[in-house]
Amino acid sequence: MTIRVIIVDDQAMVRAGFAALLAAQSDIDVVGDAADGRQGVELSRRTHPDVVLMDVRMPEMDGLEAARRLLDPPPGVVHRPKVLMLTTFDVDDYVYEALRAGASGFLLKDAPPADLISAVRVVAAGEALLAPSVTRRLIADFAARPAPRRNRSVRLNGLTPRETEVLELIARGLSNQEIAAELVLAEQTVKTHIGRVLAKLSLRDRAQAVIFAYESGLVTPGE
Repeated sequence: MTIRVIIVDDQAMVRAGFAALLAAQSDIDVVGDAADGRQGVELSRRTHPDVVLMDVRMPEMDGLEAARRLLDPPPGVVHRPKVLMLTTFDVDDYVYEALRAGASGFLLKDAPPADLISAVRVVAAGEALLAPSVTRRLIADFAARPAPRRNRSVRLNGLTPRETEVLELIARGLSNQEIAAELVLAEQTVKTHIGRVLAKLSLRDRAQAVIFAYESGLVTPGE
C-alpha cells in the first residue's frame, strides 16, 4: 500500500529536498506541501495523508498547534493522520507537548536520508519514533516533574500483569523483538498485548504509551 505524505515546513528548499527524496520511493507518494502550520492543516483536510512531516517552528501557526488541530479535530472531521515532527534542535521545548498532543515521534532534520525514509514507514505502520537524544531529554523532563497523577495510576488497574510488563518495557525503549526475548514470548503475541494496552488505556500509539507509563508512576527515570 502506498503511503501518502505531506510536508509542512517554512523553508522551500527543505520541502523540495524532502519531497524529492520521498517521492523516489516506490511505496511513498508526496501529495502536497505547505509553508506553515495553518496551511498544513488545511492541506491535510483536503488530501487526507497517512503521514504529515511537520516542522516545529514556523510562522503563522507553529507545528505544535498544527499537530493539535490535526490530532484532535473538530466534530465532523474524522481523518487523523500520523504526525512526525521535524526539528533542527534535539532540545526543542516542544518535544513533550507535541508527544502529549499525539505526535508519533520526532526526527532531527540533519538525520541521514535513509532515516527519514525509514521514519515515514515506521510512523505509517503505527509505531512511535524518537531520536535517541530526544528520548534522553524526554526522560530527564519526566524526572523533574511532580508526583504521578492518581487518575492515571488507577487506570493501570485495568491491565493484566502481562500487559503491565509489556507497557513497562515499551517505556524503557525496547522494540517488539526485544520485549519478546525479555518475556520469552512470540513477537506476534507481544504485538497483541501492545494492541490491548493501547485500547484499554485509550492511547494512540507507543509514544503516548511511554508518556502514560511515566506519568502514572509505572516507570520512573533512573530505575
